[in-house]
Amino acid sequence: MRKRIIVFLTIVQSILFAGHWFVYRTWRAFQPVPAGDPPHAISGLGIAFAMLSVSFLTASLLARRYSGALVRAYYIITAIWLGFLSFAVLGSLAAWIVRGCATLLHLGWQPWHIALAMLILAAGASVYGLLNSARMRVRKISVTLPNLPASWHGRVAALVTDTHLGHVRGYAFANRLVALLSRFAPDIILIGGDMYDGTAADARRLASPLRELAPPLGTYFIAGNHEEFGDRAQYLEAVRRSGVRVLNNEKVVVDGLQLVGVHHRDSVRPERFRAILRNASLDPDTASILLTHSPNQLPIAAEEKIALQLSGHTHAGQIFPFTWLTSRVYGPFVYGLTRFRNLLVYTSCGAGTWGPPMRVGTSPEIVLINFE
Repeated sequence: MRKRIIVFLTIVQSILFAGHWFVYRTWRAFQPVPAGDPPHAISGLGIAFAMLSVSFLTASLLARRYSGALVRAYYIITAIWLGFLSFAVLGSLAAWIVRGCATLLHLGWQPWHIALAMLILAAGASVYGLLNSARMRVRKISVTLPNLPASWHGRVAALVTDTHLGHVRGYAFANRLVALLSRFAPDIILIGGDMYDGTAADARRLASPLRELAPPLGTYFIAGNHEEFGDRAQYLEAVRRSGVRVLNNEKVVVDGLQLVGVHHRDSVRPERFRAILRNASLDPDTASILLTHSPNQLPIAAEEKIALQLSGHTHAGQIFPFTWLTSRVYGPFVYGLTRFRNLLVYTSCGAGTWGPPMRVGTSPEIVLINFE
């Protein structure tokens, strides 16, 4: 396990170093070179970029152990920088393309002006992403499930996933989310994992606003992959103390409707996942909902006659171009309401953010599901 972690961190750091090097070299290549300045001289900017290239990884490692104000501030700053870097890489690539086109067409555009324009666009995208990620949306959908108990027609379930409470979004964010949910007064609330970010934070305090939730049919939770980054038992206990029912790979019947919850680490192992669903002894003549973090193993859920699967995890990519990359991985199940055979699947893009506190091409959401 330790070797795998070291390999993973090495890969991540190599990618970050390559991104910083590309942006720095582009910036230097497009600047006018002062007389007597060697073209490959190491500048103060180069040293700054080298330090910035290791900033997010070091901040993440510190955040796993410490929760002081300085660590939180350092983590937030480096997370914002990481988001800007992703747009700066795209801007640098665009700068080379624009420069090539301008040269071929003899437009006479100065390289320095091209680089500056791309930098301004990258900064603008970053600011937009920051503002957009702070504005919660409420998405309303309607579903029709076979064999739905009569008492459920017209009822509303709220789905909340990927809040990522921790160093970036903390107690105040949880309070705002609870206030929003309370305003819409759903009949039941389903929390689909990654409630925590996995950083060293006070799990009980972050979950405490959930005590204010009082849906008539209860609030239910399953763990996501980020609950596995730290002490999962600590997170689950904090959720329980807030009055939320943790579904430990089990089925509950809520006024005639079957609700099954499977934690992330058990859902990614096909045979384990299948065994959990079979041990739940689902009644095929009654509608069932599966709450699990990731929209994977859909063939197994369909085979076990699940009517509706509710998931998150993907963030729908969160920011461009990862929106495109994530859609290549998850296909039509990356976001929204889709169907797999007789199984309805809703994948939420989540309420919070991971890494850069930005959203470009996606929006944070909670989902209100009306049962017709």
